[in-house]
Amino acid sequence: MKTGIKENKMAEVKEGEKLKYLTTAGIMAALITLMTAYICHVPVGTNGGYIHFGDSLIYLAAVLLPTPYALGAAAIGGGLADLLTAPVWVPATIVIKMLITIPFTNRSKKIITTRNVIATVIAYFISGIGYFIAEYILFGSWSVFLVSMSQSLIQSGGSAVFFVIFGLALDKVQAKNRFFGDW
Repeated sequence: MKTGIKENKMAEVKEGEKLKYLTTAGIMAALITLMTAYICHVPVGTNGGYIHFGDSLIYLAAVLLPTPYALGAAAIGGGLADLLTAPVWVPATIVIKMLITIPFTNRSKKIITTRNVIATVIAYFISGIGYFIAEYILFGSWSVFLVSMSQSLIQSGGSAVFFVIFGLALDKVQAKNRFFGDW
């Protein structure tokens, strides 16, 4: 009898954790959408592209959430932002935003770690090359590589700076441990 009660309690805890992760992922997806589509949104070029700093929140989601939830928040948030502003980019964005979460780790007690700072550089290359390939597929132009990489440098660089500033502030108050430590 005691074993059954113990198993039920463990199942309740796991369901509670899943609900916390899902809720946090949903909030992060909404914030990613807002930051990408409306806050610091700067249209560039003639193909509907734009520079934004929403990736900083994708990086933050990747550090706070287990990978499957971070992938979902990035795909949904980035995809919705493009659906609202530049729908032609939605399929590429969903894939690219999911890929940029992978280099980050959520296993540390701190948000800003050496690995997570290096991950912002890897995310730049993933994003730049990913959008370059997407632009070639969509518009058939190989000649935009330097433009694509320079725009990605501004976007990824700005997002990295915002991520580090947010992360250091959150680390200073031990936010990850306070809000996510018991997960």
